[in-house]
Amino acid sequence: MTVSLDQLRRCHFAVDLGAARTRVYVKGAGLVVDQPSAAAVNTRTGALIAVGELAEKMTGRTPSYIRVVRPVSGGTVVDIEMAQRMLRHLLGEKLRRSLRRKPRLRAAACTPHDADPLAQRAAVETLVGLGARRVELVDTLVAAAVGCGLPVEQPEASMIMVCGAAATQIAVLSLGNIVTAERIPVGGEAVDHAIVQHLRHEHALMLPSQSVRPLRLALCAGGFTSDGPDSTEIMGRDVATGLARSVKVDTAAVRNAIQTPLTAVLDGIGKVLRDCPPDLVADLADRGIMMVGGSALLPGLDDMLREATGMPVHIAERPDVCAVQGLGAMLEGRIQPLTLDPLAA
Repeated sequence: MTVSLDQLRRCHFAVDLGAARTRVYVKGAGLVVDQPSAAAVNTRTGALIAVGELAEKMTGRTPSYIRVVRPVSGGTVVDIEMAQRMLRHLLGEKLRRSLRRKPRLRAAACTPHDADPLAQRAAVETLVGLGARRVELVDTLVAAAVGCGLPVEQPEASMIMVCGAAATQIAVLSLGNIVTAERIPVGGEAVDHAIVQHLRHEHALMLPSQSVRPLRLALCAGGFTSDGPDSTEIMGRDVATGLARSVKVDTAAVRNAIQTPLTAVLDGIGKVLRDCPPDLVADLADRGIMMVGGSALLPGLDDMLREATGMPVHIAERPDVCAVQGLGAMLEGRIQPLTLDPLAA
C-alpha cells in the first residue's frame, strides 16, 4: 500500500468515482452518496438540470438542447469541471458546509490500477475543487480487497477481481501490497454492447439504452448454461423502417454473444497467475478468487470462471460498494497494519 494507514486515518471523506456510479463515504457518517455518474446539462445556458438517478433516467429521452454527460470514463475523470459540479449537487449544501468546517480538509480517492499521472492528477483536481487541502490516492484493488474482508495485510495470497463497468482489474495481494496485477478493458459495458450488436446484426433491431441491462439479466436467468427460457420476446426499433416491433430472441445465441468479450477476462486471470510466485499460487488453490464490482453480479459469471480456472470463486456480500467501504474502513482506523520490527544485530 503506497499510502500509509496513518495518512488515511487523517482523511475526512473518501470518494469512489466510477464509470457507472459515484460513491462518497464520510468519516463518522458512513456511505452518504451512491448515485449514477451522470449529469444532465442545458447546452443553451450551461445550467445543470439533474444529476444521479434522475439524469440517468433522462438518457435518450431529452430534447436536443439537453445533453446527458458522464464526466468519468473507464475509472478516469475526463471532465474535471463537470465532475466537481456533479459531486457538489450529490453531496448537498448541508453536507458540504459540514465538510468545509473541517480544519485542513483531507480526502481519499480510488484510482484504477496503473493509472497514468494525468488520470491521478484529474482525480486530485476534482476533489481539490470541493475544498480538499490534501488528497490521498488508493489503488482500487487494495480498497476493494479491504472492503470485502480479505486479509491483505497478512503474508498470504489474496486474489481479487474488480468487475467494473468499463474495465476488469485482477490482482494478487500479499503484505498489504499488489504482487502482480492486470487491467483488462472489458467490463459490464462491453457485455451490454455485445447484446446490442447481436440484436442489430441478427434481428435488425435497435434496443433502447435503458432496456439493455434488465434484458441482460432476464436473458441470462440461467447463467451461462442451458437452464432458463429458450427464447424471450423483446421490443425495440426496426433498423430499416424505424418502427417499433418485437422479436423472439434465442437465449442460447445471446449467451454466446456475451461470452465472447469475457474470454479476455479469462486470459487476464491466466496472465496474473503465470506472473505470480508459486508459493502464492499454492495459497490461491484453497482460497480462490473474490469477485467484487457491479458486474460481478452477472448471472453465471462465477460459474464460468470456476469451470475455466478450477479454483474456488466467491462473490462478495455487497460487491458493488466494496471499494468505497474499504476506503471507509481505512478512514475509520478499522484496519491494523502488520508490524515488521527490524531485528537487532
